[in-house]
Amino acid sequence: MTDILERLAERQGPRPLNQPEGQDRGKDRALERFLKFNLPKFTGEPDPDAAENWLERMTNIFIALNYTEDRRVNFATFQFKRVARAWWDLIRGKWERVQTPWTWENFTSEFNEKFLPPLVQEKRKDEFIKLRQGSSSVAEYEGKFIKLSKYAPELVTNEQKRIRRFVQGLNVEIQEGLAAVQISMFTKVLGKAQRVESARLQVKDFYAK
Repeated sequence: MTDILERLAERQGPRPLNQPEGQDRGKDRALERFLKFNLPKFTGEPDPDAAENWLERMTNIFIALNYTEDRRVNFATFQFKRVARAWWDLIRGKWERVQTPWTWENFTSEFNEKFLPPLVQEKRKDEFIKLRQGSSSVAEYEGKFIKLSKYAPELVTNEQKRIRRFVQGLNVEIQEGLAAVQISMFTKVLGKAQRVESARLQVKDFYAK
């Protein structure tokens, strides 16, 4: 563990003079918690799906652990190897020169620009525009909807637009079950759609007996 902490410190640079040593101890404990997930290294090979999945997993872990912005960046880049490590060394140097804030938003923007090129992002956006429930369950459809919506933020700028597009992609029979309902919260629309789906499946099973 000591060797790992030393390597992390080297990659982050010297501790600011006004930073209390107690913060270093807190960082050590936070790193220990992070390493317990035994996450895979990210090499930066040309594989957009792998890059997307890696970043999504990192984001979910950091949200669960409630890590600060700079800690998220430091711990995520600690997982870099080969191409990804060389790329991050360049980005870190640029950030230091222009004093870019070490935020997760800035990091993900740089990461996506490098490992999810515009052509891939356009493809994801097109998938979102064409997304329909089809043979998927409502829960499965919602998962795809959430994952792809980040590539078309202009189409879901508020709760109403998000709800409207989600409902439009549902199967017609579920849309009919929502027709007379006026709901202004996405989570409640999702819950109602799942109840309609469950009721229809129960009816289908009844007549199948």
